[in-house]
Amino acid sequence: MNKTITLNSRPVGKPQLSDFKFVDEEMPVIKEGEILLKTKFVSVDPYLRGRMSDTPSYVPPFELQKVMSSGVVAEVVESKNEKYKAGEFVTGALDWKEFQTSTGNNVLKVDAQTAPLSNYLGVLGMTGLTAYFGLTEIGKPKAGETIVVSGAAGAVGSVVGQIAKIWAAG
Repeated sequence: MNKTITLNSRPVGKPQLSDFKFVDEEMPVIKEGEILLKTKFVSVDPYLRGRMSDTPSYVPPFELQKVMSSGVVAEVVESKNEKYKAGEFVTGALDWKEFQTSTGNNVLKVDAQTAPLSNYLGVLGMTGLTAYFGLTEIGKPKAGETIVVSGAAGAVGSVVGQIAKIWAAG
């Protein structure tokens, strides 16, 4: 059986275990051109709390009784896709399932030898990319300027601070 996590009810205040439901479903079977993925790490980011409510936002809310999704690092365990081999690792916006199939179009290969796999959901993932491009493409700091980061205690802000520190030392 394949384990999945669905949103059972919209949390009021702090999410409770009862707001989620653990559901068993049939194991997926890959077709030609697909890969079978086994989830290794799931990113539980602050924006997900907003998606659990039914209020307008920059991303659609999760549907009740449907599988949740976010950044995931997964291992390719079987492949019928020439671009992927069993034993490789990928990351992407995937479902909260122990196993799932993909065409490979919605994932990016990652290297377990370069960094710990969980880093691809943090400093080498959406958090790091948001920090880097927010600083370099939106902030566009110039030599000698002081960089002030609102919310620097958060994940993105702390990475911005580290990038700024590296630039100042360089």
